[in-house]
Amino acid sequence: MSIENSNTSPVEDKVQGWQDNIEARVRGIQTGPYARILKMARKPSKEEFRQTVIVCGIGMFILGGIGFGMLYLMDNLLPSFFAWLIGA
Repeated sequence: MSIENSNTSPVEDKVQGWQDNIEARVRGIQTGPYARILKMARKPSKEEFRQTVIVCGIGMFILGGIGFGMLYLMDNLLPSFFAWLIGA
């Protein structure tokens, strides 16, 4: 039986490969098709941020209202409709 004198385990080699792959992708973003967009990006002003928060909040309330309406229908109206439909 011979014992390997390796400093890294197979798991460490595998993880190192993943890390190298991720680092290569990040380096590619700096020169890839998204580089121009990232260079032009800037921090939004307080007014832009405020408007974004308001629009997202309105959207969340609308979706919540739709979800609440569907829940109400499913819990209260649809069971009686199906009971009527099958004649129970």
